Amino acid sequence: MRRLDFREKTQPLVMIIPMIDIMLFLLVFFMLSTIYMVQTNTLPVSLPQSSSAAMETRPNVVPITVLANGDVLFDKDSVPNQQLDEKIRTALAQDKNAIFVLRGDKSTRYENVVAVLDVLKKSGAKRVSIATELKSN
Repeated sequence: MRRLDFREKTQPLVMIIPMIDIMLFLLVFFMLSTIYMVQTNTLPVSLPQSSSAAMETRPNVVPITVLANGDVLFDKDSVPNQQLDEKIRTALAQDKNAIFVLRGDKSTRYENVVAVLDVLKKSGAKRVSIATELKSN
C-alpha cells in the first residue's frame, strides 16, 4: 500500500470556460431585458430635426418670446400672461394671416411654453411656428 505524501501541494484547477459562458449568458440576459424595459416605458415618436431650420421672411411675423424665468415678451414688450390673449387677438384683427413665432429659451420650463401655446390656441391663432437655431455641423 502506497502512502500519500501530505506535503505535496496540488494546485486546484479553475475551470474558466464555464465561468465565461455564464457571464456571457448574464450579459445577454440583462441587455435584452433593458431593451424591453425601455420600449415599454416610452412612446415611439419621431422627433423633428433642426438642421434644416429656415428663417421666416414674411412681413407679418409676430415674435413671442418666453424667457428663462418664464416671463413672456410679445414683440419685444413684456406682457403679463393675462394680457397676452388680448395682444394676440389685436394682432389677428389687424392681420388674419399673422404668423406667430414662439421663441422659447432652452433653459425655460416646458410648462411655460405650453401655457403660451394654449393661449395662442384659445385666441384663435392658426399659424404658429416654434423657432429653433440652425444646428452647426
